[in-house]
Amino acid sequence: MSRILQRSHIAFGHDIVMAALSFPLALYLRVGEGVQFYAFDNILFSAGVFTLIAAASFWFFGLYRGIWRYASLNDLTRIAKAVSVAVAALFVILFLTTRLDWIPRSAPLIQWFLLMALLGGSRLAYRIAKDKSTARALVRQGTRRLSVLLIGAGDEAEAFIRETQRSADTPFKVIGIVALTESRVGRNMHNIDVLATVDQLEETIQKLEKSRHGVPRRLVLTGDALRHPDNAKWLEIADRYGMTFARLPKLGDLREGLADPLQIRPVAIEDLLGRPQARLDRDRVRDMIGGRRVLVTGAGGSIGSELVRQIASYGPASLTLVDAGEYNLYAIDMEMAEKYPDLPRESVLGDVRDRTRIDTVFDDVKPEIVFHAAAYKHVPLVEHNPNEGILTNTLGTRNVAEACRAANVATMVLISTDKAVNPANVMGASKRLAECYCQALETLPDDQRSITRFVTVRFGNVLGSTGSVVPLFKRQLEAGGPLTVTHEGITRYFMTIAEAVELVLQSAELGRRGVTEGGKIFVLDMGRPVKIVDLARQMILLSGLQPGKDVEIKVTGLRPGEKLYEELFHDSEPPEPTETDGVMLAAPRVVDYDLIKQVFEALETSATSRDTHATLALISQLVPEFQPPEIGVKSIFADNAKAVTGPSAEDGSDLDQAAGRSA
Repeated sequence: MSRILQRSHIAFGHDIVMAALSFPLALYLRVGEGVQFYAFDNILFSAGVFTLIAAASFWFFGLYRGIWRYASLNDLTRIAKAVSVAVAALFVILFLTTRLDWIPRSAPLIQWFLLMALLGGSRLAYRIAKDKSTARALVRQGTRRLSVLLIGAGDEAEAFIRETQRSADTPFKVIGIVALTESRVGRNMHNIDVLATVDQLEETIQKLEKSRHGVPRRLVLTGDALRHPDNAKWLEIADRYGMTFARLPKLGDLREGLADPLQIRPVAIEDLLGRPQARLDRDRVRDMIGGRRVLVTGAGGSIGSELVRQIASYGPASLTLVDAGEYNLYAIDMEMAEKYPDLPRESVLGDVRDRTRIDTVFDDVKPEIVFHAAAYKHVPLVEHNPNEGILTNTLGTRNVAEACRAANVATMVLISTDKAVNPANVMGASKRLAECYCQALETLPDDQRSITRFVTVRFGNVLGSTGSVVPLFKRQLEAGGPLTVTHEGITRYFMTIAEAVELVLQSAELGRRGVTEGGKIFVLDMGRPVKIVDLARQMILLSGLQPGKDVEIKVTGLRPGEKLYEELFHDSEPPEPTETDGVMLAAPRVVDYDLIKQVFEALETSATSRDTHATLALISQLVPEFQPPEIGVKSIFADNAKAVTGPSAEDGSDLDQAAGRSA
């Protein structure tokens, strides 16, 4: 610290001397040899006054908070402000004391340019000298820098190149840039050429291979390149040429400050989504949540806990956390206590299956907005325990929805899944039933419905959530492999946890304004589905290993209830755009409330008694796309087919068809 202070004092002393010399030098430049005819006392007085003014101005504008070695345009701007104030102040003082009778009117302007040159030039000279000494030191030490090829020719690329050229500590040397657009090809950035566009990436690497540089050691993504749809293809190209695939720190990381600002990080899986991540309209969400009582079920889970974090940041009047898992609830409660100690909150151990418990909680806290995230989501486990999946995912949703009606909750948001579309497993079917119930409540006639808006949000797999494939692959990698994939052709839609939660919040805000009128469902445009085998291969490559050589990828076969691909929309749910980019609406397939209520009562009886055969039969009748083996039970609701809203049904066993495919 004392060393820093000493250096700033030296710099301050240098600038004071320059300020003192600037006035007589400016006068000399104006009148030449005629300066000898000016009164020495006037020159001495003016120079002394200006020195005092300049000292105060320099310190006020913070000229000594920067480091000369890294002098930049910002430093030059501060110098210009400080010099301008000092020269103007001197001009005013001389006018008041001498009426400027003896001084040429152009002298202050000359002094301004002169002092700018003296202060700015010395800093520039120091920086050039240090950069040259750094380069000489690297040569003397025999330092070999890793060659880097950048993808992207924007501000981040410029900052990175500038830092690598002036720092002795960074081991990187940029040898070329590949741009995302044609407009920058042929230009250069700090003498580093923009060689081609990304469409010619492989050809560019081949040309570099034949040059004195050789094949770059790293392929580094900057800025928008991280969200480019072809970055998975770039990873394959980098692998073919033995290059490490990496990214620069995010701007948020740079703002928070890194121990090594030039640390090049491996590309994260979320960087390979091939699309921009969804963005939240924070002002509208703040208007919705701020000052209101909010309740979250499943608050300790991956989605639920992230919901709690983001909701807490918007200043709700109170926040109630409900979860059946003691440890998960404890963990998120402690996190809220540390981050938001003044936020009124209540953590409730409770199972959404328990109707009495849920009703009691709602009566006590009287929530205004409810986010229902509690669910069983692991497909094989629910497939082997179908009654438990129905009790939690389906009947638990009914319990929460009815509690919302009774408590006059303004908005309830159900978190669903793409597995609810043409479900091939119990988990997907249980969520489709939950969707149906909320849609039925949303479409009740005005004389029967409460004030509650029922909003359903459907999205795909969440990267990094408990039970998802990414944590599984990470554990398998740490164990040395193999990485297990159930089928070479299996694909999934992916999104980040932050994206999922932002979609939920944005949907809640849109839904409370009536966008989901008629039982429509929100769906995120998730781009292209990702092959799981490609994801496994990418994770191996990003770990610096070779698929098939260092780590094996093993195909194990499809699990019970697992589909090769998932869908976001049913064929009878044509997507509709919304005012929010990337958020769409699925046209509803609505079942009559009285009928679905009757079916749910039958489901409750079968699931509670663990009568799996009856439970599966009831599911297959409400969700005809789901057909478990050996289910051929005649519909027990044939007589009620006419009660279904929409077109009449000829086949009472197919309730979803009888419901009609659009509202």
